[in-house]
Amino acid sequence: MNVSIVGSGYVGTTVAACLADYGHEVTNVDIDEGIVAAIEAGEAPVHEPGLDDLVAAYGGDRLRATTDYAAVRDTDVTFLALPTPSREDGSIHLDVMKAGARSLGEALASKDDDHLVVVKSTVIPGTTEDIVAPILAETSGKTLDSDLHVAMNPEFLREGSAVSDFENPDKVVFGTRTDAARDRLREVFDPLLADSDAAVVETGIREAEMIKYANNAFLASKVSLVNELGNICKEYGVDAYEVAEAVGLDDRIGERFLRSGVGWGGSCFPKDVAALIAAARNAGYDPSLLEAAVDVNDGQPERLLDLLASHIDPADKRVAVLGLSFKPGTDDVRNSRAIPVIEGLQNRGATVVAYDPVATENMREHFPDIEYAASAAEALEDAHGAVVVTDWDEFAALDQAFDAMADPVVVDGRRIVERREGITYEGLTW
Repeated sequence: MNVSIVGSGYVGTTVAACLADYGHEVTNVDIDEGIVAAIEAGEAPVHEPGLDDLVAAYGGDRLRATTDYAAVRDTDVTFLALPTPSREDGSIHLDVMKAGARSLGEALASKDDDHLVVVKSTVIPGTTEDIVAPILAETSGKTLDSDLHVAMNPEFLREGSAVSDFENPDKVVFGTRTDAARDRLREVFDPLLADSDAAVVETGIREAEMIKYANNAFLASKVSLVNELGNICKEYGVDAYEVAEAVGLDDRIGERFLRSGVGWGGSCFPKDVAALIAAARNAGYDPSLLEAAVDVNDGQPERLLDLLASHIDPADKRVAVLGLSFKPGTDDVRNSRAIPVIEGLQNRGATVVAYDPVATENMREHFPDIEYAASAAEALEDAHGAVVVTDWDEFAALDQAFDAMADPVVVDGRRIVERREGITYEGLTW
């Protein structure tokens, strides 16, 4: 099947490469000539485990890239995987989505056959039908639900495991309003579903849009609840991880997302929860539980720094920050918990030295003047304290590197470092 995808970020590139791997002819459309050139040369434009191999295998062949929207005319379906950045109030900004829909519609105006447009980006309920679809219809001259169909197919891809998540989904959601749209979406995903036991959810477009928000809001709230419980455990000298392990045995709760720590970040949870809160307020509803989840999350970095300050005065001290990406397996620092941690250390007068296996250059854009170490051991050398923000596996193997610290105070926000003699160790919530 011939598929086009507008947008070549984490989602667009991952979906394109995976669909090519399942035998489809895929064309990425992007306005960035550098990204297009990279894909054509078989180079992934974003850091994502497993993506390099797929783009190298299919780039320039079964996976093509172009800046020309006219390429969509040779495809049967187009996915819109465009950014929807946050405004100050948390609501999503749709300018890029609108511009992409307009360019897509103009390109489809000279296509004789019918076409399916699928919104892949995370958008508030009503966006696809009330905003995107009218733009497409006006600019293409086609008739909605006749020779132009729209659908919503939310993504559930986690950075650091996006390829694996695409290939092994828990569910695939088809939000449609015509049989033609549903059948074509199924045709796209048939090769994946044949190899998977994923649940297939066939629902309306608005419901599909809301499913993504509900999914992320639930998970973010679960993490915040676990962190709240972990904070209480800390006050009573209770091992929060042993408590969570037992709680996770209840099949109504489940064991996943029960690791307490410094909180959630990234491009999805903060943005999606904020957007849902803004949408709820706009509709006249007070989402107090979601607001509380955000408050707990925002407070975790400060708790980490307070624990450090209970052992050393950070002023004029060298403090190592281990981990800069918002999670291991990615170089993405968007909403990383390391950002408020570094800001807090600077406000306390500390000299910060930071290390991350892959995210240094991205964090340098936020903090160009702090010191960046080439290794965790280098960051720890002569440091008066260390805080662990991201649970990269290599941090679990440091051990003797802590002996090179001027004052071996370690505050672990992810329970990755082994507690041992010779280290003043504090877990954030245990």
